[in-house]
Amino acid sequence: MNLVYNSEHYAILVYPVQESFELVDKLGGRSLFVQGSVAAGLRDAINNIPDKERDMDSIDSLLDDYCAGAAKPIVFH
Repeated sequence: MNLVYNSEHYAILVYPVQESFELVDKLGGRSLFVQGSVAAGLRDAINNIPDKERDMDSIDSLLDDYCAGAAKPIVFH
């Protein structure tokens, strides 16, 4: 597991062996695990943000869309 993105609102953890990402919504206290074609789509979506526009706000906005309705609350046991 490697931390590849970290803002005030989100973190992205990558799991290279599983070819997957975990999106952590820090303010919402929820996370979303994506792998396969969804993980590839997320990577492509981030890479397709034009360089001049690729900043934390644009990436966080994209992550908002990915997490909407799909992210699960983080539960501590």
